[in-house]
Amino acid sequence: MAKYKIKTHSGAKRRFYVTGGGKILRRKHHINNFRRKKRPATLRTFSRKLAVAKGDAKRIAKLMPSLMR
Repeated sequence: MAKYKIKTHSGAKRRFYVTGGGKILRRKHHINNFRRKKRPATLRTFSRKLAVAKGDAKRIAKLMPSLMR
């Protein structure tokens, strides 16, 4: 039995999403900066969530132990 519980990182909890299959998703950055100048196609891509790279996913999974079940 573990001696201590590991808490979920509050910043990671707000920034990343975990799918039912266990993938970690993220949002794009620069979403609110100069929105009027950006092309509509560019703005539409901001609404999508992207999968995190494999190397980063390992680090993020350590920050969110309770969400990665």
